Amino acid sequence: MAKYSRYIIFVVLLGLAISWWVSVNQANRAQTLKTSDFVARLGAGEIATVEIQGTQLSGELRKADGKATHYRTFWVADQRTLMEELNSAQAALAAKPPQPGEKPLSFTYDVKQSRFSDGVLANIIPTVLMLVLFIGFWVFIMRQAQAGGGQAMAFGRSRAKRIAGNTARVTFDDVAGVDEAKLELAEIVDFLKNPKKYSTLGARIPKGVLLLGPPGSGKTLLARAVAGEAGVPFFHISGSDFVEMFVGVGASRVRDLFEQAKAHKPCIIFIDEIDAVGRQRFAGFGGGHDEREQTLNQLLVEMDGFEANSGVILIAATNRPDVLDPALLRPGRFDRRVTVDHADLNGRKAILGVHARGKPVAEDVSLEVLARRTPGFSGADLANMLNEAALIAARYGKTRIEMADLESAIDRVIAGPERKSRLISEKEKGIIAYHEVGHALLAELLEHSDPLHKVSILPRGQALGYTLSLPVEDKYLTTRSELMDNITVMLGGRAAEDLFYGEVTTGAHNDLQRATAIARAMVMEYGMSDTLGPRVLGKRQSQVFLGRDIMEDRDYSEETAERIDSEVQRIIEECYTRAKETIRKHSVPVKTIVGELLEKETLTSEEVQAILYGGQQPEPLPISA
Repeated sequence: MAKYSRYIIFVVLLGLAISWWVSVNQANRAQTLKTSDFVARLGAGEIATVEIQGTQLSGELRKADGKATHYRTFWVADQRTLMEELNSAQAALAAKPPQPGEKPLSFTYDVKQSRFSDGVLANIIPTVLMLVLFIGFWVFIMRQAQAGGGQAMAFGRSRAKRIAGNTARVTFDDVAGVDEAKLELAEIVDFLKNPKKYSTLGARIPKGVLLLGPPGSGKTLLARAVAGEAGVPFFHISGSDFVEMFVGVGASRVRDLFEQAKAHKPCIIFIDEIDAVGRQRFAGFGGGHDEREQTLNQLLVEMDGFEANSGVILIAATNRPDVLDPALLRPGRFDRRVTVDHADLNGRKAILGVHARGKPVAEDVSLEVLARRTPGFSGADLANMLNEAALIAARYGKTRIEMADLESAIDRVIAGPERKSRLISEKEKGIIAYHEVGHALLAELLEHSDPLHKVSILPRGQALGYTLSLPVEDKYLTTRSELMDNITVMLGGRAAEDLFYGEVTTGAHNDLQRATAIARAMVMEYGMSDTLGPRVLGKRQSQVFLGRDIMEDRDYSEETAERIDSEVQRIIEECYTRAKETIRKHSVPVKTIVGELLEKETLTSEEVQAILYGGQQPEPLPISA
């Protein structure tokens, strides 16, 4: 609002001036009088001034309120009679020569007030004021036009934000869980600090470093840490900032970016989401000469045009390396690729320690336990979890973040916020309880499933209830038995509904989707079908024009398609049968667990085990085939 204040003030002043000028003109508008009315008003003393020009008379009328209005009339009698009438009325008199085309000086002498008044001045002031306002308005328009021209000239300038080395306070100490990536980037920092160490040996530092990894894994944070460690200027820009609808703008911005970088070397250029501008060329209709590809061509030229050890290093980040142009990935441009993946158990513990700095954490909080309960969490997820825990603690007026707050925050991040206001009937609560206990029972009993952590019938997000299972350790490979047990656990909710209510509900919709997807992947991708054998069915092809969305190309016959459907159906039915049989064998403890769940709404794995095993802790049942 402040940047437009001067324009608003100018418009308001212009409006006030115009209003004043219009009111003055209306006030000065003359009223036409008949000669008889003029004589009557002259006799009544209402005529203040008279100006004679030939046979036309004009002047001012006095009113009772003191205001004056203008009049005009015509005199047809002789001049002597007029002078006598004016003398007797003691009106101010003035005369003008009747020469046409000449503008004589008009003045009046007011007998009663004994003063001279210049009639020309009243007409000149509005004219001069309007002329000044017009000139000011014209100057304003010209400045705006010049400013617009300057913006047009700056349209091709880079939009990169420059962060000075002394303000980028992020260092490697603020980055945890990606130790291998930090080691890869430590050489970049060392080169920027000690370039002669490498140039003496004839070594060439990588011209570009490409950070690959899923969203939230810390790619941008790593780039800022490199700038903070090296203490050099840091240019940050997004890949989408290069591309515009006007041809040539993106290439111009690339040139300007690298010119600025060379002027401030040694420095770092960081392009976030480079896939927005670095997608593979010649993809789509109309050839390869669109604006995005021109921008990419200019980027390729600028990267390959660097001199050895020039002190300008390009770091880019993307979570879609499969769509990047091969020319961008070749040695000499992005020489080094650094994978920034989700952290493992120790990495999550280190990340939690970084984000817990400066927060009042209670003594009962165990970062190792939290790290075990957050498998698959990215750095952004862990930071969000700690922030949610702080918000929950503040909501209840606590002065420290307790373990219960962190547990609630984990549930919030995984399943969404609690929806206690949702009204659910007692019958539906019972169905939900049996559904969730079906999942929980199988998760506890099956040998290769992830152990049960918590089961609840409190609505969270879109779910009416949830069962949380957490792995004991990080896994990078999955066996066939584990997949079969996972499908069985997913079908446990529907199996419990069928056993205890005699019919099924729509609550198992998501479970069926996930179970079917796993079964189809086992048959078509992992070669885990005894009937079809160890082969991959269906070719996955990538369409660059469609953003490399994965599409399946059927390279098998209709007969094979029927066998695939039959095998997927067999896996689903086998797991569903195992789920029903297991729940039927443990129907008594299931009912007891359901009763406790309806009363407490949330049960931990220890509470479920106490009911299921009666105080004893036997080994999980080896139900897997």
